[in-house]
Amino acid sequence: MAKTWVYWLEELGQEHKDLVGNKCANLGEMCKLKLRVPPGFTLSVKAYTDFMETTGNLQKIEKLLDKFTTKELTLEQINEASSQIRQIVESKAMPEEMKEMVISCYRGLCQRCCVNKIAVSTRSAGPVSQPGQYETYLNVVGESDVITAIKKVWSSTFNPRSLASRCKKGISLSSDPIGVAVLKMVNAQAAGIIFTADPNTGDTDRMIIEANWGLGESVVAGKVIPDVYTLDKKSLEIHSKKLGQKSEYVVFREAGVANEETPLDKRSKFCLGDKEIREIGRMGRLLEEHFGVPQDVEFAIDQDLLFPDNVILLQTRSAVIAQKKEPVDKIIDLAVSRFSRGGFEGLKM
Repeated sequence: MAKTWVYWLEELGQEHKDLVGNKCANLGEMCKLKLRVPPGFTLSVKAYTDFMETTGNLQKIEKLLDKFTTKELTLEQINEASSQIRQIVESKAMPEEMKEMVISCYRGLCQRCCVNKIAVSTRSAGPVSQPGQYETYLNVVGESDVITAIKKVWSSTFNPRSLASRCKKGISLSSDPIGVAVLKMVNAQAAGIIFTADPNTGDTDRMIIEANWGLGESVVAGKVIPDVYTLDKKSLEIHSKKLGQKSEYVVFREAGVANEETPLDKRSKFCLGDKEIREIGRMGRLLEEHFGVPQDVEFAIDQDLLFPDNVILLQTRSAVIAQKKEPVDKIIDLAVSRFSRGGFEGLKM
């Protein structure tokens, strides 16, 4: 059963996308490439379906949804269904054998990291990447809290935006199987995203990094104006740096995380050093070469480690890149950008 429910990252590869979800399969592939990723394990898609079926959740959810007309769900109905279904999912105990396997792996991860109770993140991993669709739980510590967090990730497949998305596509509302990644938390000094091709212009010769102090959720969620760095893909030369406002950042709490105002001294400084920028670029370029398409890669800078070991990759997925624009279109975009910002000073191509 362990080989159908729980896997260590290093057991996985790109070919296991349907087994554990795209994110987990890619993390396993990154391990094979000897790239630095947090140690951890995954729950398979089958763990989700077995949990839903053996607990009777699936039958209860289907019965609850019978009273809704799936083609004409209102926002009020979606919110009502979401709240009731999530309560059903989270109230059920995980099957004992599955729970024991998860706890065994959590203890194994603690031993690997030489810590009694390791802090982990629990992240969703669908067979197809759907950024922002489901929920992530950060800085989860202890066996019981890990079990609870995994069930919350599963129940997030019934959050309002997920139900609305499936309703719009005309697919089943009663089940949306996903994998779950359980990864050691990175004590992030800074974090962010690298796009291995410019997502706005489609320029495949340069890479764009967006970063902020603290954990990367503020950048991924688009909650702040981050620092932006542009690199030449071939030479890894840094073409430009743009200081972001970085008005808030995500920090650790004793349990969980919180948004805080960024101290003024941090707002006025770039959160990445040149060596870190180039190393992020090098690893992003390697991933693009390996997967054969531009990548959207999340990273963190671990303040407990020295360079280059402090540059950690958290996930990669195929990036949504605009079609490469002609020079005249770039000039028009630049003019519009300058006009919208109230002037023409200080902007670069």
